[in-house]
Amino acid sequence: MDQALLVFITVAEKKNFTRAAEELHMTQPAVSQYIQMLERNAGTKLLDRSSKYVQLNKAGEIVYHHAKEIVGLYSRMQYLVDDLLHKATGPLAIGASYTFGEYVLPRIIARLQEQYPLIQPAITIGNTKDISEGVAGSEFEIGIVEGEFPHEKLHIEPFAEDLMDVMVSSAHRLAGQEPVAITDLAEETWIVRESGSGTRDAVESMFARLGFRPRSFMEFGSNQLIKESVEAGLGITLLSRWAVRKEIALGTLKRLHVQGTPVARRFYLITPATKFHTRAADVFRELLLLDRASIPL
Repeated sequence: MDQALLVFITVAEKKNFTRAAEELHMTQPAVSQYIQMLERNAGTKLLDRSSKYVQLNKAGEIVYHHAKEIVGLYSRMQYLVDDLLHKATGPLAIGASYTFGEYVLPRIIARLQEQYPLIQPAITIGNTKDISEGVAGSEFEIGIVEGEFPHEKLHIEPFAEDLMDVMVSSAHRLAGQEPVAITDLAEETWIVRESGSGTRDAVESMFARLGFRPRSFMEFGSNQLIKESVEAGLGITLLSRWAVRKEIALGTLKRLHVQGTPVARRFYLITPATKFHTRAADVFRELLLLDRASIPL
């Protein structure tokens, strides 16, 4: 691996030469020499320096982005070589969008650890767009998302179905109505996820299919915040049945029976578009596909 790239990445993330040196178990002059060498090779300064911190300039941002990808590819290459021994070991970087990552993935990881204790999973939760770009950029070896994000560097396959319902507080005026008219839904404030989220895509598709547009929106970046807000009576929402199981059991949220719901969508498994995958990624994928029979609701 190019040590200069690793040093540069660490300095950029720590924003400080001293902290980067401590992280890398190097002297500060050695760190400075690597940065100077990289800047000479690039033909330009990559960092803006002050007495308190350093930060990337425009050229540095370009180098940092590609350096992360290069280092990730090198690590992946090494694990693939190690996997010729057919042992499922080592780190496994998994990216998952919020619904699957928060409500389904934990029990699958528990099964993975039971069967393959030498695998070290590291999980990142984000929206569909972020996770897909992370897999394409070699930040994650495998991703699970709730919406399609076509990309030439990705292999995308649907593997399970998710069902989504319109949810309200149990004290909401519509909670006792059955069925609920579309016109009633249009008058409500809808609490929705941010753009780039698979849940937001599902909401927008439902609006188009049912032929209405709500009078007002509130946009939040997490399912938990949306649930808390709906419970507080701030509005209504569309969420996966996985996300609201506890609230339904506790009686704090209630499903509305609306024509055209529940909304069905798919969970997608995304991997780099290459025939080479680590043994850890392969066994996780196999476990995920074996477990999918229990995922649909």
